[in-house]
Amino acid sequence: MIGPLAVATHVLALALAVWAFVECFRQREPGKPLFIGLWVVEALVLAQVVALVVLLIDGRRPGGDMVTLIGYLLTAVLLPPAGIVLARMEPTRWGSFLIGAAAVLVPVLILRLGQIWNA
Repeated sequence: MIGPLAVATHVLALALAVWAFVECFRQREPGKPLFIGLWVVEALVLAQVVALVVLLIDGRRPGGDMVTLIGYLLTAVLLPPAGIVLARMEPTRWGSFLIGAAAVLVPVLILRLGQIWNA
């Protein structure tokens, strides 16, 4: 795991989640900046996942279960695009809520990936 990248992902994703939830409570549909923000979070997640895959290819193994690690890797990669698709399908205030929900789950997944890797 890349520590500074994980911290950056946590901070950006949580800031995006707060912003999206504020937009939801203000009864606003998700705008282009929210979608761009979630794509940026996805880029950070992809960078972290690529780093872990490179470590796996290099022969290093996680301290925890490999199947669990792969499950979290796939979930972390697929969650932000799923949030974007669902938010586009729901162009109301709930679309903003969906972006916030996806953004709030990303730090949990990254944190769990670190725990599994360092177990």
